[in-house]
Amino acid sequence: MAELGNPLDDQQSPRRPRVVIVGGGFAGLHAAKGLARLPVDVTVVDRRNHHTFQPLLYQVALAVLSPADIAQPIRTILRRQQNADVLMDEVVGIDTSTRQVALSSGARLPYDYLVLATGATHSYFGHEQWEPLAPGLKTVEDAIEIRRRVLLAFELAERQMLEQGWHPPLNFVVIGGGPTGVELAGAISDITQLYMRHDFRHIDPAKSRVLLLDGGPRVLAAYPPDLSTKAEATLKRLGVEVRTGAQVTNVGPGWVEAQGQRGNIRIEAAVTLWAAGVQASPLGKLLGAPPKVNFDRRGCVIVDDQLNPPDMPEIFVLGDLAHFEQDGHRVPGVAQPAMQMGDYVAEVIAADLGGKPRPAFRYFDKGDMATIGRMAAVAKVEWPFKAHMSGFPLGSPGSPSTYSFSSASATGSPSWPPGPGPTSHSRAARA
Repeated sequence: MAELGNPLDDQQSPRRPRVVIVGGGFAGLHAAKGLARLPVDVTVVDRRNHHTFQPLLYQVALAVLSPADIAQPIRTILRRQQNADVLMDEVVGIDTSTRQVALSSGARLPYDYLVLATGATHSYFGHEQWEPLAPGLKTVEDAIEIRRRVLLAFELAERQMLEQGWHPPLNFVVIGGGPTGVELAGAISDITQLYMRHDFRHIDPAKSRVLLLDGGPRVLAAYPPDLSTKAEATLKRLGVEVRTGAQVTNVGPGWVEAQGQRGNIRIEAAVTLWAAGVQASPLGKLLGAPPKVNFDRRGCVIVDDQLNPPDMPEIFVLGDLAHFEQDGHRVPGVAQPAMQMGDYVAEVIAADLGGKPRPAFRYFDKGDMATIGRMAAVAKVEWPFKAHMSGFPLGSPGSPSTYSFSSASATGSPSWPPGPGPTSHSRAARA
């Protein structure tokens, strides 16, 4: 296998430390940007050549935004950073003894520091056969497929009504009552009640049903109970049928079965969407098996207070891929911790280069927000003051007021992504 290096390196000068960052998400890009002024050579590796602002994927999925509105080339973000290279490739192996990363192209990347920040993917809890029937939402490709299914459901109903005088129920079933599920359900309700209401001659999109199923006792279970209650009430005002305590037992073409308090139920579904679970990227498993490296039940790598696996001080695991506990609780897989972890890695490498002791990582929680349709949200604010807030008049999706407020919630300032390009986006990314 070929070993990749910088062809412009002066062979007479001392070799600089090589930092390989796998993943161009929030954590990876913050780590790369934080290393801009250090005497290191940075290589960012990602399977895609663009960074996706995941918090707004649901608006792409419902045709409110274009994919170009939430994606930006990684090369564009890092183009002014002279010590950074970008490779579009996939990591298929990690040799911790020789400190090399194997790529799918056959090349190998040597490293002095390795940063793993490849995020999470969908989890169907052992029912992988459900995936083609109920797509999840993690990538631009996922969003485009969901948009295709939702819009096609209306088109097929219009055609069948015109040809046969009837059409199957336009039921949209969202499985999972976390932030992604709540946002999807609210957005679908918006397009059926508002945006598409006058676009069809033979069907009435406003008569569509949007059902949100969750196996737990309340939606937004990670939020305080009062915000969960307000979120459910807001969803119901939008016409969303919220069914908590409903454990999905089967998913088929055009239907969903669930076990609830009233027994088994079967729901006809024109479109079924999955927002019920996530699991860590499989990349962490390349570091080794227990007891060398330990994992939680989601496949996240358990790290110490310097974000390292045991006895691997040169390897950092960040974002959704990391299981890091603070004050007895796991730090959530959202944008704020991911970005702070990326910034921290740059600080640690700077400390190493300066011969200083490494500080411990400490997550600073600024709060979180989930939007519900075009005119409401719930927010748990932790900084600069503590409050539980709901019912914000956010304006229509895509408006400057929505973007500026939501960007600050997600990143602490309305300036993501770093570098040239769009600066307006939504709340913290979800694992």
